[in-house]
Amino acid sequence: MHDSRYRWVIVAAGGLMGCVAIGAMFSLPVLLRSIARDTGWSMTGISAAMTLAFIAMAFGSMAWGSLSDRIGTRAVVMTGAVLLPTSVALASRAPSLLAFQLIFGVAVGGATAAVFAPMMACVTGWFDTHRSLAVSLVSAGMGMAPMTMSPLAAWLVSRHDWRTSMLILAALAAVVMIPMSLLVRRAPALEGAPEVPANGPAPMSVKDALRSPQFVVLLLTNFCCCATHSGPIFHTVSYAVTCGIPLIAAVSIYSVEGLAGMGGRIVFGFLSDRIGAKRMLVAGLLTQALGALGYYFVNTLDGFYAVATLFGFIYAGVMPLYSVLARENFPLRMIGTVIGGCAMAGSLGMATGPVAGGLIVDTFGSYGGLYIGSSAIGLGAFLIATTFRPFAKVRPETAVA
Repeated sequence: MHDSRYRWVIVAAGGLMGCVAIGAMFSLPVLLRSIARDTGWSMTGISAAMTLAFIAMAFGSMAWGSLSDRIGTRAVVMTGAVLLPTSVALASRAPSLLAFQLIFGVAVGGATAAVFAPMMACVTGWFDTHRSLAVSLVSAGMGMAPMTMSPLAAWLVSRHDWRTSMLILAALAAVVMIPMSLLVRRAPALEGAPEVPANGPAPMSVKDALRSPQFVVLLLTNFCCCATHSGPIFHTVSYAVTCGIPLIAAVSIYSVEGLAGMGGRIVFGFLSDRIGAKRMLVAGLLTQALGALGYYFVNTLDGFYAVATLFGFIYAGVMPLYSVLARENFPLRMIGTVIGGCAMAGSLGMATGPVAGGLIVDTFGSYGGLYIGSSAIGLGAFLIATTFRPFAKVRPETAVA
């Protein structure tokens, strides 16, 4: 359906499903202490489920993205909309730590991946104009999870045990995600359009795309980008506490970072549509590297707030740009595979930060090395991004104006 207004329905559906899916997965840190207290399972063992979820999300992104190219986004997203609440409900009944790790880590993480990459790919196909803004709005919806689903999980576990709380979250996910998945439609640009990217060469096979320098650069950049901010995101609250800031106040640093990220996604989306996704990506990555280093120099709450505002604004604004660059350079018929690959690299990068940061702190007894290392990786991401060269331009695909 070539209805330019319906494309915003796709954006809204993607943002809402992403918010609920990411929120369900990230409810684990909120429920962590309650689970440990009620079951006697170790905090480390329970937290391992989150690491498994990141890994499952990484490889699931590539698999689901590729599948969406073959059978369509709606079928994949509907599958995820059913699997995710089912997995969360099963995790709430887990009789052992191993069962919980496998169900929550592998199943919930894998089901979450069925939403992110396929919906990003779908949205890019619906938009020619305002593409960066549209992708950023979907990402912003997903970014709402810490400000909506996490407080809900905290409220639920203050009134119920963790099993009941998780079961309620599963029911909410089913009620929201399944109807939203029915709104997803095939991108009009795929209806009888030439199978070429917005800027790329034709013809191009999936094998050619995955071996292209453009794809490799996007993967490496996204991995280093996510490795840059994952450590600071995970460890900054603990670092603030060691600086003498009360825990409740330290947690608010994360909230400030998340709120700034909402603005960053929208601003980067607007600017990317005007001056180009690559320029915004390169500038954002350089600023992110400097922002990570900024944490090294602060030890007061005001200082943490200032750095968190800049850091959150930048890293959140940068993330949607990988999908935009992918759409501009690869055929739409394989965009799910390409974006899924980028998401895989990003998820693996996110998985490295908490572990690497912990090793640095345990080894040196200080958080300073974490932020210096994160900044160095961020500079690496910036340098890699500068090597990205778009394919030679050809006649663009027909898309919704």
